[in-house]
Amino acid sequence: MALIVHKYGGTSMGSPERIRNVAKRVAKWARAGHQMVVVPSAMSGETNRLLGLAKELAPARADDAYWRELDMLAATGEQASSALLAIALQAEGMPSVSYAGWQVPIRTDSAYTKARIEAIDDTRVRTDLAAGRVVIVTGFQGVDGQGHITTLGRGGSDTSAVAVAAAMKAAECLIYTDVDGVYTTDPRVVPEARRLHTVSFEEMLEMASMGSKVLQIRSVEFAGKYRVPLRVLSSFTPWDIDIVEEAKSGTLITFEDDEHMEQAIVSGIAFNRDEAKISVLGVPDKPGIAYQILGAVADANIEVDVIIQNISKDGKTDFSFTVNRGDFARTVELLKTRVLPSLGAQEVVGDAKICKVSIVGIGMRSHVGIASKMFRSLSEEGINIQMISTSEIKTSVVIDEKYMELAVRALHKAFDLDQPPA
Repeated sequence: MALIVHKYGGTSMGSPERIRNVAKRVAKWARAGHQMVVVPSAMSGETNRLLGLAKELAPARADDAYWRELDMLAATGEQASSALLAIALQAEGMPSVSYAGWQVPIRTDSAYTKARIEAIDDTRVRTDLAAGRVVIVTGFQGVDGQGHITTLGRGGSDTSAVAVAAAMKAAECLIYTDVDGVYTTDPRVVPEARRLHTVSFEEMLEMASMGSKVLQIRSVEFAGKYRVPLRVLSSFTPWDIDIVEEAKSGTLITFEDDEHMEQAIVSGIAFNRDEAKISVLGVPDKPGIAYQILGAVADANIEVDVIIQNISKDGKTDFSFTVNRGDFARTVELLKTRVLPSLGAQEVVGDAKICKVSIVGIGMRSHVGIASKMFRSLSEEGINIQMISTSEIKTSVVIDEKYMELAVRALHKAFDLDQPPA
């Protein structure tokens, strides 16, 4: 039979009873003849608890020594859940073994709290699989070239699972979550949101980057690059559901040329509250200014999203961009202390109460007027657009955070996303 990778999120691992159900589900797949690799997250809330303890002891610092210890601390959550799952599987009569990322090893760079996977040595895992064991690998973590434990950032267990599936050429990677698939938008915001049976990798990549929380963006990047079949499904279905039925449930993340793809113009509405806007005002309008601003930000390992430069007036311009809200204060401080003095700009201002709302769909490539329809729908609701970003298959707007849910509902209705595709 096939080599299958299962990934279970924090809510799926949230209690001994839930871990026991995960063990029963994994054992069912193993007894059906599949070689099983399982990547669990930490138990729900555990990572926040651990990082909260660190914050009680000392405020965040910019030095590597501090971030190294945060990774050492945060990595223990996944180690605990992996060991507990192995114990639960053994109680089910299923031979199993758990490994931390450094034991596999999963090699990463040294960017603490935001490390990227560079290579995976699957020799040890394959030896255990050949011996009939279920192998459990901690998600979210790896080891750098100096032997230091690193973590991949929030949602990194998705990335770990897909990277393991890619390295081992797994037949499929099943991502078990607390939802039963990918929806046209968050059902908590729009109750009429519809589950998609299939969605392209390209659309899922845009939706993940635009704020959809179903999958972590780097996991989708891995899946698309290495063509790993990926499926999102619920861990809260009965564990003894028929394996054939289970293997077809949820949402399949597939390739655009799949003849069964749902060919909607707009497939979904993504949104992200965790954004902040920063503007550098009165910037001299000359070559190299964008690099001076964003180069310093990139050197601090801060990711930039939407970027806008205004039209020059009297040799001056304004330069605006968005960052993750968690990086807002650090970015403003960086610009004020290191960039502004040498830039000749007037001031740095920011707004941490904005959000980004995006429409996504591969059908946008072959249809005109989609962006204008989006803008009209927002205008009719009295919502002002602060920034706009586009690609072939998405249009994003930055708006005041208080209008986010209104915007999502209006756009979902405007593009008939509550209706199944024709």
